[in-house]
Amino acid sequence: MTDQDSARRPKYQRIADELRTAIQSGAFAPGDRLPGENDLMTTYDVARMTARQALSVLRTEGLAEARKGAGVFVRVFRPLRRRGIPRLAGDRWGNGRSVWSADVEDRELVVDQIEVVEAEAGDRVAGALNLAPGAPVCVRSRRFVLDTKPVLLSVSYLSAELVRGTRITEPDTGPGGTYARLTELGHRPVRFREEIRCRMPTADESDRLSLEFGTPVVLIGRTAFTGPGTAVELNEMTLDSSSYVLEYDFDA
Repeated sequence: MTDQDSARRPKYQRIADELRTAIQSGAFAPGDRLPGENDLMTTYDVARMTARQALSVLRTEGLAEARKGAGVFVRVFRPLRRRGIPRLAGDRWGNGRSVWSADVEDRELVVDQIEVVEAEAGDRVAGALNLAPGAPVCVRSRRFVLDTKPVLLSVSYLSAELVRGTRITEPDTGPGGTYARLTELGHRPVRFREEIRCRMPTADESDRLSLEFGTPVVLIGRTAFTGPGTAVELNEMTLDSSSYVLEYDFDA
């Protein structure tokens, strides 16, 4: 970008550019407090709204985060690596480990806001599980919190006729989770299909994931199939895009 092009950019963007460069150079380290609105107003001789917009740019980009009553800080970013293939290996959940353990390593993962209900399958869910519309399904809704930050919403759908009376209908499904319990029922998942897309969050998703304004979400829809090709679970996940790296490693 030439000096002339830079001069044409709005002031808040030029301030954001300088702060971004300082973050990337290490002048502001992860966890450091950035200059506040008053500081920026004095340094750059701009109005409060301009200073606020500059900081908002960095927050939208995921470089900074606001802490209520404390200011805006450089984000401490340790992304979750969602290893799409090894996390679903049968020797993981078959040995009593959660599929989520492949992502979190040594960090503390808490599952909260757990709700398990029986409901009628809508057209989308019924189609995915090859059920009649309106058929009863077990719906497992969960929120995953990592290092005190909500990072993922997950809703699983399974045929109620298949899982009724089992631990799958309880908040805690036991070692190995849902897939281990399905295996015990004679419906071991052997193949998975994931569909991934991205969009802006709904108001409810923004609230439940504590998202910064402008942060999109990643949607992953995973269907689990048995050996004969029967779909036994549909899991629809909503990820905070600023918290994840999606990793897929496979042979050519």
